[in-house]
Amino acid sequence: MNRRDFITLLGGAAAWPLAARAQQREHMRRIGVLMPLAADDPEAQSRVAAFAQGLQQSGWTIGRNVRIDTRWAAGDAERIRKYAAELAALAPDVILAGGGAVVPSLLQATRTVPIVFTQTPDPVGAGFVNSLARPGGNVTGFTTFEYGISAKWLELLKEIAPRVTRAAVIRDAAIASGTGQWGALQSVAPSFGVELSPVNMRGEIERSISTFARSANGGLIVAASTLAIVHREPIITLAARHKLPAVYSGRFFVTAGGLTSYGPDSIDPHRRAAGYVDRILKGEKPADLPVQAPTKYETVINLTTAKALGLDIPPTLLARADEVIE
Repeated sequence: MNRRDFITLLGGAAAWPLAARAQQREHMRRIGVLMPLAADDPEAQSRVAAFAQGLQQSGWTIGRNVRIDTRWAAGDAERIRKYAAELAALAPDVILAGGGAVVPSLLQATRTVPIVFTQTPDPVGAGFVNSLARPGGNVTGFTTFEYGISAKWLELLKEIAPRVTRAAVIRDAAIASGTGQWGALQSVAPSFGVELSPVNMRGEIERSISTFARSANGGLIVAASTLAIVHREPIITLAARHKLPAVYSGRFFVTAGGLTSYGPDSIDPHRRAAGYVDRILKGEKPADLPVQAPTKYETVINLTTAKALGLDIPPTLLARADEVIE
């Protein structure tokens, strides 16, 4: 080998790492994540961690072949609109919408960037997709529940506190799911012998609950909404102060001190959403990926809270609970 050939070979070898790095940069994919909760919320962190874990299981490594831009809205409507526009402007390959509350703003911001949602009730009724089997647009994902689940909350309340004849229902009246859940509760309340009183999440909750609690045999149902999750600690404190047995829509309320909950696993859909993101990054279209329903519902009971309220949980209920916190 002559000197010129040797120098040429060295030059080519030196270029290999540069070429590899350039190729790696070319294949770096970008994912936007818009979460309706706050960045320091443990529930929100668990959801994002599950999503990242799901991506990793599909062969995506953050910083190597995928970049994630995350925005935290903390339940604020203005932030949701602002961050939706920001993420769309970044032109990511796909956006994870961490709840139905952020989907409308994302759809206003883009009709071309693929969007995968989680924690979204009735996406067909909301106009996000054409149908569950064939979404048809740039959006697909995972529903959180059907409105009929609300009947289960009332059933659970009566089972855990049989003397309840009145129930205040904290709901977000400004969103479709708030209306849907309220309607489902109204349809079954007479069969349980319970009179319902609506309390708007966006109103004077403390004053409304204080007034409600002045009469005996009261209970509380906290319908599912982003605002209820964001403000779960003051709601739980309010229930404890007024000695109201309360039923919630998710486990994270009970781990924070709430009495009991019934609802779908809130973490698993984010892991499953990573699978849809992976398929989209590999060329599939949201329009062809069917919207999926929850695969697991769980009942969680906090015995410490039950004791503080003077309630004896029926053994049959304890036996079928998925988790009992002592």
